[in-house]
Amino acid sequence: MATLADIGVSAAINILTAFAFLLAFAFLRIQPINDRIYFPKWYITGGRTSPKKNTENFVGKFVNLNFRTYLAFLDWMPQAIRMSEAEIINHAGLDSAVFLRIYIIGLKIFVPVTVVTLLVLIPVNAWSGILFFLKKDLVVSDIDKLSISNVPPESIRFFVHIALEYLITLWVCFLLYKEYDNISTMRLHFFASQERRVEQFTVVVRNVPHTDGCSVADSVDNFFQTNHPDHYIGHQAVYDANKFTGLMRKRNRLQNGLEYYQLEYEKHPDKKPTIKTGLCGLWGHKVDAIECYRHMIAELDEIMISERQKLIKDPKCILPVAFLSFNSHWGASVCAQTHQSKNPTLWVTSWAPEPRDVYWENLSIPFVSLSIRKLIVLSLVFALIFFYMIPIAFVQSLANLEGLERVVPFLRPVIELKFIKSFLQGFLPGLALKLFLYIVPAILMIMSKTEGCIALSTLEQKAASKYYYFMLVNVFLGSIVTGAAFEQLNSFLRQPPIPRTIGIAIPMKATFFMTFIMVDGWAGIASEILRLKAMVLYHLKNMTIVKTERDRGKAMDPGGVDYKQTIPNLQLYFLLGIVYAVVSPVLLPFILIFFAFAYLVYRHQIINVYNQQYESAAAFWPHVHNRIIASLIISHFLLAGLLSTKKAAKSTPLLAILPILTYAFHKYCQRRFEPAFRQYPLEEAMAKDLLEKNTEPDLNIKAYLADAYLHPIFQSFEKEEQELVEVRVDKQQTQLGSSTLSMHIEDVEDILDVISEVGYE
Repeated sequence: MATLADIGVSAAINILTAFAFLLAFAFLRIQPINDRIYFPKWYITGGRTSPKKNTENFVGKFVNLNFRTYLAFLDWMPQAIRMSEAEIINHAGLDSAVFLRIYIIGLKIFVPVTVVTLLVLIPVNAWSGILFFLKKDLVVSDIDKLSISNVPPESIRFFVHIALEYLITLWVCFLLYKEYDNISTMRLHFFASQERRVEQFTVVVRNVPHTDGCSVADSVDNFFQTNHPDHYIGHQAVYDANKFTGLMRKRNRLQNGLEYYQLEYEKHPDKKPTIKTGLCGLWGHKVDAIECYRHMIAELDEIMISERQKLIKDPKCILPVAFLSFNSHWGASVCAQTHQSKNPTLWVTSWAPEPRDVYWENLSIPFVSLSIRKLIVLSLVFALIFFYMIPIAFVQSLANLEGLERVVPFLRPVIELKFIKSFLQGFLPGLALKLFLYIVPAILMIMSKTEGCIALSTLEQKAASKYYYFMLVNVFLGSIVTGAAFEQLNSFLRQPPIPRTIGIAIPMKATFFMTFIMVDGWAGIASEILRLKAMVLYHLKNMTIVKTERDRGKAMDPGGVDYKQTIPNLQLYFLLGIVYAVVSPVLLPFILIFFAFAYLVYRHQIINVYNQQYESAAAFWPHVHNRIIASLIISHFLLAGLLSTKKAAKSTPLLAILPILTYAFHKYCQRRFEPAFRQYPLEEAMAKDLLEKNTEPDLNIKAYLADAYLHPIFQSFEKEEQELVEVRVDKQQTQLGSSTLSMHIEDVEDILDVISEVGYE
């Protein structure tokens, strides 16, 4: 078990690591060569240009030569705080703003709780020292003497712990109620105030029944024109176009190569670029690179046109899914939020995700197989959770060396070396656990995709839920159970009162969680702002595969906040703080530092780095609320179980009513606020319709929605061809003559004709 000295070693290592990361970040972020790494959000929005363009000095293109900027290397902190919440919503979306509010509510909860519990419980726990008399049988550290384990059985002082448990529960519920109210209001206001969006008029229908002699498109039109005659205006058919991904990738590579050689020719017009026709361009005849790439693109276009025509004419490629368009918010709301058929498994409607949120690969999954897929995935998650008990037990063996020494005494000479022991117990367990957890979110995301959800936001929410349960069972409960077994192994083997021993050992795991928080929540958050992995990958790509600005944009693409990992981690910190607030309050300052530091770092990242893939309007908040409520209920049961091992028969029954009251509060919040996250009120929909009718009475809504949900492959093909026309009509194309230009324009017209066939129905 980690001692106070071991915790000190761990704190020193993690603080120095975090400080080194922050210094490295402050230095690297002001170098022109790293500008796209630390400010990609502003490049994407067009609010920033490369500083290399503003200097003639060759060295100045890579290294910042303005020494005054080095004196203000910490100015990123006030810059991160300066932007208001309203500005963050406009800049990064409501998802990002509400994500930051989770850290704020963490600070609101734990700042007063930390102050009260440290002032009240530390004297109560430290007074009497029951662990002094048990240290021969149990592995005890100085930190454990400040926990509830140090209170003797049947003590009247347990009433203080129960009173604080009630007080903390009331405080958390009060803050959660206010926050749920605020965020639900923000969500509705966000919908009402934002500009018109295609997903507000679009509904997705799945499991369209097959009708003999009638195509899917005709079935959809007939059904919705009959049942929604005043508001339904058309639909976008969905094709199984996944097999075209390879062709599209090849075309993108060719187009990228063409643009690269055209740029080279513009820089050196006296020398036309050439390539060899052999394998990988290593040997063969030299030919004009621009003409060669144009020829290859033209040949591939013919193949793709032919394949697309086959796809459009093949009824088997049309999926029983469609994106329905309506002429009003009200009409779309009614369709999305009601049953369409007496058979609830047919004509299943729901709100369509925004176009960039659609996970197109899953649209081809048969609707009837979803339940089976969920069952299989549930079994796999169950197996993964229990498989990971093995590395968790290994981590706990590192954290509890005294327990192992008693069983395997021959390791004692090595373990007892002072620095090695402090390193093993104070730093290594937290680091080992973080490394073991590194690949878990990616595995759970793959499982979630297998379930068949059609929205990326939903996939991330499901992956986050799985990861939370994984953390709850393995990191929290698993660490406590296996840790208690390792710590008290000798007592387990020769003493009958095992429940009493476990009851005393549970609060002792606070030392392990301290080491984990310092590794994950201190040094880990500092590594987040450094973006070391992103920096290395960007420069490697820049040196090897980046040829055009399009390549450079892909290389610097930062993605968005990794909700499937960050939100479960946050929920774990809420769980640890709420559970250990009464059991071992010395853990709370470590959690407070995490919330404050992480809030500052993620605020900076959201403003300057992350570019979200989608906007769900804070759809993840109910899950966060539910997990915090679950943390409260877990803390109630844990404290009740702990007191029962302390023979506190008079005080333990007082806790019986607390989980019931907490659950009742949870159900009230569900009924009061959750509908705003599940459905769109018809009152709000009608108000939005009236407002838009007054501001834009002549809007052609059908044209506005025409190609909004066209498959990305068709969209990208159209976009590429339009860009290709623009590129071809340049200086080089003029030199080629009008005949070549006419030929390519005819190719483009053929392609656009095909695209129009798969467009708006």
